[in-house]
Amino acid sequence: MGVLLRGGTVVSAQGMAELDVLLEGEKVAAVGKGLPAGNAQTVDCTGMLLFPGFIDGHTHFDLEVCGTITADDFSSGSRAALRGGTTMVIDFAAPDKGETLAHGLARWREKAGSGTACDYGFHMTIDGWNGGISHEVGEMMALGVTSFKMYMTYPAMMIPEDDMYRALLRLREVGGIAGVHCENDGVIRALVEEAKKAGQLAPSSHPRTRPAPLEAEAVGHLLRLAQVADVPVIIVHLSSRESMEEVRAARRRGQTVYVETCPQYLLLEDSVYNHPDYIEAAKFVCAPPIRKQEDQNALWEALQNGEIDTVATDHCSFTTAQKRAGRYDFTRIPGGLPSVEHRGVLLYTHGVAAGRISPPALCRVLSENPAKLYGCWPRKGVIAPGSDGDIVVYDPAADGVISASSQAQRADYTPYEGWKTVGSIAQVYLRGQLAVDHGEILETQGQFIPRGKNQL
Repeated sequence: MGVLLRGGTVVSAQGMAELDVLLEGEKVAAVGKGLPAGNAQTVDCTGMLLFPGFIDGHTHFDLEVCGTITADDFSSGSRAALRGGTTMVIDFAAPDKGETLAHGLARWREKAGSGTACDYGFHMTIDGWNGGISHEVGEMMALGVTSFKMYMTYPAMMIPEDDMYRALLRLREVGGIAGVHCENDGVIRALVEEAKKAGQLAPSSHPRTRPAPLEAEAVGHLLRLAQVADVPVIIVHLSSRESMEEVRAARRRGQTVYVETCPQYLLLEDSVYNHPDYIEAAKFVCAPPIRKQEDQNALWEALQNGEIDTVATDHCSFTTAQKRAGRYDFTRIPGGLPSVEHRGVLLYTHGVAAGRISPPALCRVLSENPAKLYGCWPRKGVIAPGSDGDIVVYDPAADGVISASSQAQRADYTPYEGWKTVGSIAQVYLRGQLAVDHGEILETQGQFIPRGKNQL
């Protein structure tokens, strides 16, 4: 039996219209006015906004960081994602240095196993380069892993710039695309050494040792490499005004550059690191760090202007006890924030309801653009006949409050504790099946989604 969502407002990146949506099996069967119900179960969606299922292109589930494992594995993380309207995540398969890409992919496929509640895909991390890896890049593309990740910091994962250049050339050849973590590793290490020598070991040293100019310098450096390689790239978790200026300069040169930012850079500012309680401050340690109000304002402006393509989470969750590992040394604090569950309501509340962006713009950065960028459009990212029945039913009138006590993600805190939301998510459908009903997570089984080339 199908499901007919009656009387809601269907949102696309191009606009909004009051339309019925018929789900049959795993797909959208029809979209239109006054659709006959037939044998379908009718659900009254009057007053609701119907978004395509959100896609989070940047999560870290079951990842080892600073000698500990993230609080969320694929089971808990995917359930939290669904509760927040995210019907597909793209995580990072990360082989250790010296391992093959195939080994890394197999390990992450095993981690996801049969316990992932939402649909999922993988980016493949490249941390070195040789003939074997070059060959494997083509094999990954054939397997539907068409996006890759490279780091300009973190010794365990960073790639030398000559190898990065060779990797970019290979991606141009096969039609893949790279997302890059941009920070100047050498200067960061020098600043950390200075802070330690001065006995400045509190979390407040974290943003001082990873300042915005070092992100901007790395962004500019990468974009010049990409210019010579003549290949598009993605700047992941861009956090600062200065980095956005580097992107604009590259675009003026005619380069294709895609930009991802995250809720923490749109909504938080760096005073969080000055909390008198060390552990409370440690909860906000992530990289790049949370920036200043001026950076926050600049990112909202870029979002309004369509200069930011996607808003992902970089979800990398730890408990308070895990954050406590860095009590006497800020460099030992496992970096990352939990937010996969709250991205949608936060962006609706502080974007749409605040008058900063429209519902179609929200759809663009949470659904359509990530589907196109990561090669799963039009299966994902749109409510249209033939697309997967992934739908977020948003109730603008059902206000809520964010609290760790009621969240599904396993961290015992949220950066947004006590924040009020305008509206909330009423239901979530995953491939035509009701997956979340007024906060209750139902039993679903996610699928690995092979992806094609970038279409954005």
